[in-house]
Amino acid sequence: MPRRRWDSLKTEAASPGQPQLDRLPTEEVIARVLEEDRRGLAAALRRRREIARAARWMAATLEEGGDVLFAGAGTSGRLGVLEAAECPPTFGTAPRRIRAAMAGGRRAVFAAREGVEDSAAEGRRAAAGLRAGDLLIGISASSVTPYVRGALAAARARGARTVLLTCAAPAATLSGAADLVLALDTGPEVLAGSTRLKAGSATKAVLNALTTAAMARLGKVFESWMVDLRPGSAKLRDRAARIVAAAGRVSSREAARLLRAAGGEVKTAIVMARLDVPAAAARRRLRAARGHLRRALELAAET
Repeated sequence: MPRRRWDSLKTEAASPGQPQLDRLPTEEVIARVLEEDRRGLAAALRRRREIARAARWMAATLEEGGDVLFAGAGTSGRLGVLEAAECPPTFGTAPRRIRAAMAGGRRAVFAAREGVEDSAAEGRRAAAGLRAGDLLIGISASSVTPYVRGALAAARARGARTVLLTCAAPAATLSGAADLVLALDTGPEVLAGSTRLKAGSATKAVLNALTTAAMARLGKVFESWMVDLRPGSAKLRDRAARIVAAAGRVSSREAARLLRAAGGEVKTAIVMARLDVPAAAARRRLRAARGHLRRALELAAET
């Protein structure tokens, strides 16, 4: 790869005016890293309209039966893996519907495998299973990672929608890389080139916002509650009961009873609580509302 491609990247540049970190007190190093994180989040917030568009695409993809694939390398890849892994327990999505592909495969999640990001062919293979109606979200702090570029190109060739989430170049210079470019422009890192820092934090924040907004559109959020969570642990079972009690406006004991009657389905238990109906009737109302809890409650109020 020509050197000039790296020299021109803001994510590789030294931050102007930054002091020598190795000569600063430890507390000052920490303060500077965290301050830069705050600047990165501000850069992400400036792109909220484009992020909202990506969230709408994600919601539409899932609602219409398509799949979502995150693809990245290094820190970017691990953030995609983390986001995909968190969706099933938080929002009740099937694991195959929101997946992640990382340069170097599963082993690279836990141990760095330098050089694997340079294979565009591996990126194309990662996107080989996509089809029209699917969505690929490529994650690359630098914007030029061959693995991610290969995945994006393959996805587009197969008719899938594509999003590039990057922290480097202005979106206008990357318009041909994906159908939608989320260019955060976080600028140079406090530790030059270490995009696991500010760029990583901003990328994680955008992924959090994107999936949360998409799931809200799909009816997997009610008020401020995650109503499609899978209560697979003691903590999540307790959380589910608390959500049913709060959203269903019933006591803790009643919430636990309703959850048992609903087979652990939080939304079903809430409908049972709010409308005083059995589980079967609650499920019918939710199906009529396409899984949207608020819509199910509003439809009931209209009848």
